[in-house]
Amino acid sequence: MSRLTELPVWKQLKARRAQMEDVHMRELFAQDPQRFARFSLEFRDILFDFSRNRITGEILDLLYQLARDTGVPEYIEKMFGGEHINHTEDRAVLHVALRDQSGRAIKDAGRNVMPEVRAELRRIREFSEAIRTRRWRGYTGQPITDVVNLGVGGSDLGPVMATEALRPYAIHDLGVHFVSNVDESHITDTLEKLKPETTLFIVVSKSFTTQDTMVNAETARKWLLDGHGNADILRQHMVAVTSNVARAGECGIPEENVFAMWDWVGGRYSLWSAVGLSVAIAVGMEHFEDMLAGAHAMDEHFRNAPFEENLPVTLAMLGIWYVNFFGAESCAILPYDQHLHRLPAYLQQLEMESNGKRVDRDGRVVDYHTCPVIFGELGITGQHAFYQLLHQGTRLVPADFIAPINSYQCIPLHHRILMSNVFAQTEALMRGKTEDEARAELEAEGLSGTELEALLPYKVFPGNKPSNTILYRTLTPATLGALIAMYEHKVFVQGVVWNINSFDQWGVELGKQLAKTILPELDADAEVTSHDSSTNGLINHYKKLRGD
Repeated sequence: MSRLTELPVWKQLKARRAQMEDVHMRELFAQDPQRFARFSLEFRDILFDFSRNRITGEILDLLYQLARDTGVPEYIEKMFGGEHINHTEDRAVLHVALRDQSGRAIKDAGRNVMPEVRAELRRIREFSEAIRTRRWRGYTGQPITDVVNLGVGGSDLGPVMATEALRPYAIHDLGVHFVSNVDESHITDTLEKLKPETTLFIVVSKSFTTQDTMVNAETARKWLLDGHGNADILRQHMVAVTSNVARAGECGIPEENVFAMWDWVGGRYSLWSAVGLSVAIAVGMEHFEDMLAGAHAMDEHFRNAPFEENLPVTLAMLGIWYVNFFGAESCAILPYDQHLHRLPAYLQQLEMESNGKRVDRDGRVVDYHTCPVIFGELGITGQHAFYQLLHQGTRLVPADFIAPINSYQCIPLHHRILMSNVFAQTEALMRGKTEDEARAELEAEGLSGTELEALLPYKVFPGNKPSNTILYRTLTPATLGALIAMYEHKVFVQGVVWNINSFDQWGVELGKQLAKTILPELDADAEVTSHDSSTNGLINHYKKLRGD
């Protein structure tokens, strides 16, 4: 048995879980008219309602105690203090430094990183303003009208999500595009509407060796140089975000066009750095800095607020409750805000790449579940797709509902219908519909006898399905920053409790290694026999039918 599952508080939680088996949330609300007030928290303009969870005050206290007993307070200080808590790569975890507004020193190996962070922010401001004001010109003297971000994973998902989320703040005659897929359709579909003389590419790769990104960058380079013998034109049309300045130079990008990345920032936590250059270009540096400020405010809250008042800690421990004590295998992210349509995909990487681990910090295989499958979609879309499973399926799927009190445009009829669905769905998941209620409803519709009894089982909803509701006034840059930081810290807390390293990602390597082996085999004429029969068969079938 692991140390975690042997903790006294863990065993107490197991006992409370057994006691909750037959307790319905309807009963909990009936017993406590103040349940909403007791089980909701506020941070600035964000309201976090977690009253619709299968918990009591005693269970919540035990969950906070579990966080303390597993070292969460100590690890928070280790992270903010620059200790190398990413022990498998011997790195600090300092994405909080990228948005720090306090003026204090933040150190890695005794060196204050804040001067270089601030210097890079100044460069981002200068460059983004040059693009937005049309001072930066292409090789023909025309201003840049389109920016294409080439990246994958954290170099794409974060910027895409934030740019879409802050779309109301963008200049709409400046196109910002994102290409992540090595499938040629992604870059060719993007470029077919653009002109080389007015297009800027941002190549984002920490190592500048990521295969998908570098293949797309080479295609972009050829597209820019088509018909031109002078590679110097790349100076006006390509910049890089990387820690490998030399490699960027080999690709024709001069050093003055290279923005910094640091090894103490993981890719999925890098939005706050020059990886967010496309965001700054799209919405302006003032709004980008507002997003950083909102994230910093959440950092300070996370670091200093008691656990009982701490949004990220509470969100994290509720997740632990369902994963480890109810056996929940998935969690749904359900934004009711069109501009957050890329948030579920962003959180998939943030959570599953961080905590999808089977080995603890001591190198031992764990004997408990870690990260659930994260999935989601815009709420209204999801209602007509997979909510059937949430309401009447056999799986327990905790869900986060995320919605604005006011949207940027806020056409009253649209928004009231939207919000009525938020409130109705969370109530329906909690309450369900009993057999007696379903029977009365069918009788009111005029059904009776055999016809009623035959339909009755299909109209019953068990309810007792947990959900969190996160409301904010409007999706401003600061609010977006706070929301993202809240989920970052949720992931961190859960990683500490599970005793895993949330900041490496060795699991992505094997497929890449095998792809490098297979790639030259696709170019050779000989039949492939070096793999298992399925892989051999698929490769040979592909080679036979692909044509020239």
